[in-house]
Amino acid sequence: MSGTESDILVIGSGAAGLTAALNLADRFRVTVLAKGGLDEGSTAWAQGGIAAVLEPGDTFADHVEDTMVAGAGLNDRGVVEFVVERAPAAIERLRELGVPFAMQGPEDNRALHLTREGGHSHRRIVHVDDATGWAVQEALLKAARANPNITLIPDQVAIDLATSRHEERYSGAGHVWGVYAVDRGSGVVNLHTARATILATGGAGRAYLFSTAPAGATGDGIAMAWRAGCRVSNMEFMQFHPTCLYNLDVKNFLITEAVRGEGGRLLNPNTGHRFMVDLDPRAELAPRDVVARAIDAEIKRDGLDYVHLDISHLPADFVRGHFPNIHDKLLGLGIDMTTQPIPVVPAQHYTCGGVVVDRDGRTDLPGLYAAGECTQSGLHGANRLASNSLLECFVYGEAAAAHIAACWDDLPPPPPVRAWDDSRVTDSDEEVVIKQNWTEIRRFMWNYVGIVRTTKRLTRAATRLAMLNEEVADHYGNFRVTPDLIELRNLLQTAELIVRSALHRRESRGLHYTLDHPEASDTASDTVLVPSHF
Repeated sequence: MSGTESDILVIGSGAAGLTAALNLADRFRVTVLAKGGLDEGSTAWAQGGIAAVLEPGDTFADHVEDTMVAGAGLNDRGVVEFVVERAPAAIERLRELGVPFAMQGPEDNRALHLTREGGHSHRRIVHVDDATGWAVQEALLKAARANPNITLIPDQVAIDLATSRHEERYSGAGHVWGVYAVDRGSGVVNLHTARATILATGGAGRAYLFSTAPAGATGDGIAMAWRAGCRVSNMEFMQFHPTCLYNLDVKNFLITEAVRGEGGRLLNPNTGHRFMVDLDPRAELAPRDVVARAIDAEIKRDGLDYVHLDISHLPADFVRGHFPNIHDKLLGLGIDMTTQPIPVVPAQHYTCGGVVVDRDGRTDLPGLYAAGECTQSGLHGANRLASNSLLECFVYGEAAAAHIAACWDDLPPPPPVRAWDDSRVTDSDEEVVIKQNWTEIRRFMWNYVGIVRTTKRLTRAATRLAMLNEEVADHYGNFRVTPDLIELRNLLQTAELIVRSALHRRESRGLHYTLDHPEASDTASDTVLVPSHF
């Protein structure tokens, strides 16, 4: 295919991107680019649900306070209030799109069934059994496909944002006019231009050896925005989900937080001891950083491969009814969760930092907006509260769309932008270099920049990243771009931002725990990295 010209360009086809597109398509022509298939992003993988104040006795103030506590005081309270107060309306819009949320009571009582997850003081998680993200993705995609003003293009791997520096008449204005992306099928680099561009590219989980994130979560939007001139904030706060299935044949299968929310217990597999009750009054319902560190410590102390998550003490029908997908998946692996414990380990799960955005989803660059996991909006602070992530996608996807629509007359049309030039490069005959570097980054990020850190380990990671940067820059400058090379380049850039941020924070707060500075500072402040490569 060739490139596109549209009113608005959305990079990413998950919850944030499709929400923005659907909110704009009544007035504008919107192009949505997906890196792979249209349903292969992180949204479709989300098992748990969406947090909203819907239970009698629950309040916005309670949801805000739970979010602030989980975020270790680093959240922007105004942003937290902004998102929390818009949650019920976001749920209602999803219901109107046909998302079949679980209900409770008889047919004439259409109250939503609410579950509870770690860090929440009330039941406030709406869900579609244990496959909420998939149901949301299906509903959003169905609506987008039915809209004549939305063009959905899969298999477009974004390389770099097209900015004022790429105009045929060079400008240093810093305006973003779209993106260069390589088509997976043809290998051709296309230029997609628009008056406004929305980054909705997800997180950077694949910087780590063990991650629940899909294969495409290589920090593309964060890396592209940084190279274009955007500030990036709080990249040290990488959330590790406490309970990923331990299975040598099945990678990255998440056991949702709701299993613990409904009564699942964490046990030492050697002794059967329920260790969380010794460590936190909330036991298994403590925030994710607390639980992940506890499991990590249990594994390291006793030389374990995993710990057990056990919900078999509850009625079998209850377990099967609440977790049908997990139950069926585990049964296929020889584990009956109604009678047996589940072996679990922590795995990287969510990127709490990212591109700095304001309450309208605006980045530092004119014409560029961002929403979802690729951003640092102020909502999550030092640790994301469970099920606030999909909520953020809906609220900020809508906020970015609203600002674009309100300010449309102030957004200039794109000037002529240079096409991609690959006349001075050749096809690579060294694909092994990409695979080797990819594996090395993920391994040392897991070992040196994982759940528990030290300055020495972080410095070692920084040294390795500096060496790899030279290799990858040389490869990128001499060979034709491929999806694997683009992902490696972005993975490397994102890993560097994580390590720089972690070295900068000389305290332990939320998801960043360092043995060299185990206490939190008296004041909470964001880590903000400012580009200097211009």
